[in-house]
Amino acid sequence: MNSRKQKRAALYEQLGSATNSTAHQSLWMQQDILEELKQKVQNLNQDIATIQSTSVERNSSLPAQVKVETLEKGFQINVYSEKNCPGLLVSILEAFEELGLEVLDARVSCSNNFRLEAVSENEGQADSIDAQVVKQAVVQAIRNWNESS
Repeated sequence: MNSRKQKRAALYEQLGSATNSTAHQSLWMQQDILEELKQKVQNLNQDIATIQSTSVERNSSLPAQVKVETLEKGFQINVYSEKNCPGLLVSILEAFEELGLEVLDARVSCSNNFRLEAVSENEGQADSIDAQVVKQAVVQAIRNWNESS
């Protein structure tokens, strides 16, 4: 048993003998359980956020990796493929347009591989879309491009 739990157990014992009531012990125990559950939920939420931010869309039929991060007023979108993908940039930009995203800054490389790093801003739709919606739209644009090429 760790020292925190030992201290709590001693406190429960003192409280129980001082008040001669188990109601206080029960309340303290419930608070401990709630604290532990809250901590577990926070840890799980952090794990999920980490997985989502570092996960890469990998699919044998999908030739590119997509990562989308939320910024204050928009998104940082990164797309990478080990091979050159003629026409893919157009498909992705069309997906941005459909979502109402304005590209503020972009770097594109199409020589031996395909790499797009774009910063976009929502055009008056600040809360209507999130990073997952943007990622899904880009992934769908890549799938559509892949099927048509």
